[in-house]
Amino acid sequence: MDESELNFLLAALNPIAFKLGPSEVRWYGVIIASAVILAIILAIFEGKKIGIDEDTIYDMVLWALPISIVSARLYYVVFEWSYYSQHLSEIYRIWDGGIAIYGGLIGAIITVVVFSQRRHLSAWLLFDLTAPVVLLAQSIGRWGNFVNQEAHGGKTTLEVLQNLHLPGFIINQMNIDGTYYQPTFLYESLWSLVGFFILISLRHRLHLFKRGEILFTYLIWYSFGRFFIEGMRTDSLMLFSTIRVSQLLSLVIFVGSISWLLLRRYWEPQNQWYLDGQ
Repeated sequence: MDESELNFLLAALNPIAFKLGPSEVRWYGVIIASAVILAIILAIFEGKKIGIDEDTIYDMVLWALPISIVSARLYYVVFEWSYYSQHLSEIYRIWDGGIAIYGGLIGAIITVVVFSQRRHLSAWLLFDLTAPVVLLAQSIGRWGNFVNQEAHGGKTTLEVLQNLHLPGFIINQMNIDGTYYQPTFLYESLWSLVGFFILISLRHRLHLFKRGEILFTYLIWYSFGRFFIEGMRTDSLMLFSTIRVSQLLSLVIFVGSISWLLLRRYWEPQNQWYLDGQ
């Protein structure tokens, strides 16, 4: 790669994708929006197989998406209140980063439960439908953190990153103010991507998943990986300045999901299978 090609590549990693008059459109937003659109398309395809019509998915997304974005931001702001209390004008600037996945999940889960009750649909079935594509969206969305040079791990060396056989553009972007950092965004992105392929490859097997169990499998998979990856990050939200919030929540979700899955199988064996559909 010659110098001109390298300069072009580095320029492509500018946080600003393009400008519309005085407004700046950032790669962070473009990547998140692309992830959401892809997730919706895949959910629609899957919905046709289990009796969930396209309009229902659109209606659910119209409620769940904005609420989950707001809850993701509020979750982040609450645990960073010492900063935002002094910078109130920055609370709404989500395009600069600072939205928490767990906060978004909490908002989305509450929204889907309410939505399903109003539409007389199975909330478990809706969760199972969307869980794999949410995992894919999370995988893609982490690249927004990459462009913003956030959600990275501790300091490391160029030699360590090269030994991981990472592409040059990732290594270059992990050089922040002359110091190299661990690309934990990449670890979580790959972990989520593997989980997505596992779920979509298994969910159509007969008598494997009952309603709600794809959701629990998603929660078990993601929380397990997030627990360890979070321990490597330098920008974790903290509780009492000693406990990493996402690690604590990951542990609770991991144990709770396994327990709930097993108890439902034992106490409610009559639950319908996922493939029974709506």
